[in-house]
Amino acid sequence: MPDRMYKTLALEVVDHVGWLTIDHPPLNLFDRALMSDMMAAARHLSEDEQVRVVVVQSADPDFFIAHADVTLIEAVAAADPASDPDSSFFHAMTEQFRQMPKPTLGKIRGIARGGGLEFLAALDMRFCARETTRLGQPEVTLGIIPGGGGTSRWPRLIGYARAMELMLGGRDFDADEAERYGLVNRALPEAELDDWVDQLARRMAGFAPHAIRLIKQVGQGQGSLEDSLAAEHRAFLTSARHADALAQMRRFMERGGQTRPFEAGHPFD
Repeated sequence: MPDRMYKTLALEVVDHVGWLTIDHPPLNLFDRALMSDMMAAARHLSEDEQVRVVVVQSADPDFFIAHADVTLIEAVAAADPASDPDSSFFHAMTEQFRQMPKPTLGKIRGIARGGGLEFLAALDMRFCARETTRLGQPEVTLGIIPGGGGTSRWPRLIGYARAMELMLGGRDFDADEAERYGLVNRALPEAELDDWVDQLARRMAGFAPHAIRLIKQVGQGQGSLEDSLAAEHRAFLTSARHADALAQMRRFMERGGQTRPFEAGHPFD
């Protein structure tokens, strides 16, 4: 049955599985509207006892989430951190998903870069379509660092050296590379992805919620992420305020950044 209405998302709950579908044309850009809807959806899904598993997917087969809105990054860099609610909102939003006491799965088709990939890093599991998936942390190409959890989460998830290749290389990973490096749990044939994720989600939804909650609670106990996120945020603001970074972000937008034809290519090579 359909659930709550959002501007950039659709939410449907079926057999205790919450299907959260991103639908924010033309690129599923992580802007204020999408972040706000994601935060609201995370709170609702956390509290809804009828939802035992959450799957995040995209209505656009070409873009899961393109990346964070570069104009928003510029605005955050120019604002006073003490008075700007956007400064740490992304961390708060992704932490809502990470700390959710139920499994969270990302079902990926198409492109997920920058903040889109950092959002996926906050989920418990990631599954992607082998034919279409491209994942990347291209922030370094704009003179900034991954500031939505990437420099804190990826070394914990895939190891330091592989995380450095992902973030310092700034290039796209295809589905097979992503699976080999641990960015995703599995890369599946396009035709099999929906059924595979659906079956896994339904299976987990049938297990005792308290057991799921405790497994997550213990499994995530790998030291303090809070301190790391705080340090990352300070470094991110420093990088985003640098004159070279500001110039590169402006050039990116002037070249056609955040338009569909440009993003469908390889804008960060």
